[in-house]
Amino acid sequence: MKSIEVKVGALVVVCALVLAATVYYVSGSQLRGQQVPYRTYLRYAGGLEPGTEVLFGGISVGKVTAVRPDPVDPTRIEISLTVKPGTPLNARSMAKLGSISLMSSPVVSITTGSNDAGRLAPGAVIPSLETVSLDEMQRKIVALADSAQNTLASLKIDLSNVTGDARHVLANLNHATGRANQKHVAAILSNADMVTAQLSSKIGPTVDNVNTTVSNANATITGLRDPIQADLAELRRTLDATHGLVGNIQSLLAANGQDITYSLENIRMTTDNLNDLTESVKERPWSLIRIKQPEDRKVPQEERK
Repeated sequence: MKSIEVKVGALVVVCALVLAATVYYVSGSQLRGQQVPYRTYLRYAGGLEPGTEVLFGGISVGKVTAVRPDPVDPTRIEISLTVKPGTPLNARSMAKLGSISLMSSPVVSITTGSNDAGRLAPGAVIPSLETVSLDEMQRKIVALADSAQNTLASLKIDLSNVTGDARHVLANLNHATGRANQKHVAAILSNADMVTAQLSSKIGPTVDNVNTTVSNANATITGLRDPIQADLAELRRTLDATHGLVGNIQSLLAANGQDITYSLENIRMTTDNLNDLTESVKERPWSLIRIKQPEDRKVPQEERK
């Protein structure tokens, strides 16, 4: 009886283990099937391997599934990864090599991109942004140090030249400020004071004359201002009257334009008639005193013998 119970208990335990394994496998398969695959390419992978964490805007969304050289372009590394469904990867998202902290393992960091950009389809290539490796950074630091040393050496030479020029200028200043030059400058300033005093005594009357002339000119301009303004006002009134007269003439011509046209036509016809009469008088002057034209004179004929 006990053996039967043991067998039944063992069978129940085995069935429970099989059921648990089946549930775990099915749930794991479903979870794996829900991951969305993508790819990206980098020149420097920096220790990435399958299982490396993938971050989207700093949030863990997936894992790296494969890292290998690109079969088409061996100079870059192809990185396959999967992310959770619903992760809003878009055309402006950028994948790069990153890390959570200074001492942590590398991760694939993807930026959030732009909300206006189109969403990436599953299996699409995520645009990448290269990061500077430690070796490359070290090379740049060494190159910068070499350039700094050259700059310092050049600056030292320039400082030496500037120092020499400054010493030369100081020497010239010492020479210029010597006692002999000080006496010479004092004599020049004394002469300048004398010249200034002489000019002041001569400029005073000249300034008074200029002031008088300006005052006379102001008085003359003031005296002429009123007559000129009156003449300008009268000229303005004359121009206004002329403008009104021209306007009246234009109105008159516009109102009697047809009559003027008829009159000019009659004058033209009269002129034509006078021209015809003048031509007729020139050709037949007898028409002024006779009505009929006289008969033509016959040519006399000689008598026959």
